[in-house]
Amino acid sequence: MMSNPSVSAAPPPDLFGPMLRAWRRRRGASQLALALQSGVSQRHVSFLESGRAKPSREMVVQLSTALDVPLRQRNAMLLAAGFAPAYRESSLGAPELTPVRRAIDHMLKQQEPYPAVVIDRLWNLLQANEAASAFTVFLFEGPPPGKPPNLLRWLLDPKALRSKVANWEEVARYLVSTTYAEILADGGEPKALAFIEEIMAYPDVPASFRRLRFEERPTPVLTIDYMVGGKALSVFTTIATLGTPQDITLQEVRIECFFPADDRSDALFKSLAAKR
Repeated sequence: MMSNPSVSAAPPPDLFGPMLRAWRRRRGASQLALALQSGVSQRHVSFLESGRAKPSREMVVQLSTALDVPLRQRNAMLLAAGFAPAYRESSLGAPELTPVRRAIDHMLKQQEPYPAVVIDRLWNLLQANEAASAFTVFLFEGPPPGKPPNLLRWLLDPKALRSKVANWEEVARYLVSTTYAEILADGGEPKALAFIEEIMAYPDVPASFRRLRFEERPTPVLTIDYMVGGKALSVFTTIATLGTPQDITLQEVRIECFFPADDRSDALFKSLAAKR
């Protein structure tokens, strides 16, 4: 029996065009700017955004690279265009990541006697050096509660470290607002947005924390000032990322190193190291 053309299935909606347009606008680029950056004609960029032209796999990668789209979102753009994802999301313990893991281990060891941790884009703790483990026990005055450990949850949770951070509001506002801004800049992936909603649900975390408050004369670096068992400790951190990642996990991993902000804190870190 012949099918009725009038009731045949409609073609799937074009998803790549709107995604390309959204990323171009998110990066503040005109069609002409994207064309110049990617080596594609402005007319073709326009046709791709409107759905009048379909991209090749190479074109998706070319345009997403020009827009500096994160690897996780480049995979989403490839899927929207009808292609298989190009970038893997490996476990940090995967054999193929051994050279990178050795480099990270070296960085963690070199940071002793100061703490260093490996975290993912949502502050989940993946690895820590011995100093970081000792520092965590010091802050909690015992083993940390709950698993999996998450640094931002610990900071915001009234049952964790909130009461031990003397400048909690300033630090929490900065970390929440910068994390939220980064998530939006990376495309607002649902899992990441759900994480923001979760941490904003902690008691007395105001909605204004999503927005960074600019001071007239900010300090050169924001310290985290702890008060634990009558001992004051002030630290600041640096964050390192991999320079040329081609794996989603490696692009999103961060190595955060803690440094003492004063001599008193330096002495405390060294005393913790001497007890190990």
